[in-house]
Amino acid sequence: MSSENKPGYTHFGYEQVPVGDKQKRVAGVFTSVAHKYDLMNDLMSMGVHRIWKRFAIDLAGVRPGEKVLDVAGGTGDLTREFARQVGPKGMVVLSDINAAMLQEGRARLADKGIVEVPVAQLNAEKLPFPDGSFDLITIGFGLRNVTDKDAALRSMTRCLKPGGRLMVLEFSRPLSQPLSKLYDQYSFRLLPLMGKLVANDADSYRYLAESIRMHPDQQTLKGMMEGAGLSRVQVYNLTGGIVAVHRGFRLE
Repeated sequence: MSSENKPGYTHFGYEQVPVGDKQKRVAGVFTSVAHKYDLMNDLMSMGVHRIWKRFAIDLAGVRPGEKVLDVAGGTGDLTREFARQVGPKGMVVLSDINAAMLQEGRARLADKGIVEVPVAQLNAEKLPFPDGSFDLITIGFGLRNVTDKDAALRSMTRCLKPGGRLMVLEFSRPLSQPLSKLYDQYSFRLLPLMGKLVANDADSYRYLAESIRMHPDQQTLKGMMEGAGLSRVQVYNLTGGIVAVHRGFRLE
């Protein structure tokens, strides 16, 4: 499937849509799946998404007193851990473009007794923060849904303090052909079926499978992060490359 788009168009899964329509279409997907999002994550990954997130949290190296922005933070898994790590002198902002996902995230944080976290509905491409606001910015399983990924990477880099780091946790490209074929069968046969049975929404999970295939591979994303002004970009492949963590630093 080609990742080239017609002028004025972008991809929504495998479908070509006008650039101005993608954000609305993605919003429809996540509004539909928000109430079952965590359950479906557990089912789709057989619980392994928790290990992926734990790796990212440990790699982030958050210290007491730091300021952290969790972009596309959804139901707040990363935010919850970061809030504990920064302590009372630090700050974590939970953000997402989708109001339904933020509502789920706020409720789940409150269930864990975390009520001091600011919550912001915002677009990753146009972050409304001054330059150099955060020590760490994370985006977990969200970059592939952004319309203009380069703009989002530039926006996140701008908001980092000198020495700050950006971390992207995202589905990526399996490193071996046999794993890739097996993963395709799983993604396009079982994911929509699970979506239909559990969330009564096969189409949204078919889109999610397609959006993973359209996302840049490990080396392409590394180059995009460097192009956005990040240095020392490192790639950590997890589960044979099904997921990758990219970490880069703003050096000036």
